[in-house]
Amino acid sequence: MTAGTTSTPRVGIVMGSDSDWPVMKAAAEALGEFDVAHEADVVSAHRMPEEMLAYGREAADRGLEVIIAGAGGAAHLPGMLAAVTPLPVIGVPVPLKYLDGMDSLLSIVQMPAGVPVATVAVGGARNAGLLAVRILAAGDGDLRARMVDFQAELRTAAQQKGAVVRGDSGARRLGF
Repeated sequence: MTAGTTSTPRVGIVMGSDSDWPVMKAAAEALGEFDVAHEADVVSAHRMPEEMLAYGREAADRGLEVIIAGAGGAAHLPGMLAAVTPLPVIGVPVPLKYLDGMDSLLSIVQMPAGVPVATVAVGGARNAGLLAVRILAAGDGDLRARMVDFQAELRTAAQQKGAVVRGDSGARRLGF
């Protein structure tokens, strides 16, 4: 478990291999920014299917509220977990050496009816963490207020960047 609390993890971050951790760590960092307790582990759909199924089946009873699952290549982990848990599952396509993660993206996003997996961009683990915060914030007023503050900070940062660009671009001209 990580984050600044000693409470039960609310979010589980799982991946098929420790080689996915450099990508998936961004989800843990985003959750940490909001002090959301979480856990991280390797649960391979192909190399340890029994453990993967147990993880999904037991997640809600252990207190998890959201699962973030990163996978590359065939990318079965998010969908298999979604098949056995009532919790929301967020899939993170992990880019590999070949196909730039498009294979992972298509594997995760093309779930059959009745087995939804929210899917972020290839390598988008930070957004997966932020989406998990938003899901939790739907029922947690304090967390929702922190998300609103975070969004205000994003807006301010974008406005400041716009001011820099406008200041550096010279006078506006019409036409050619």
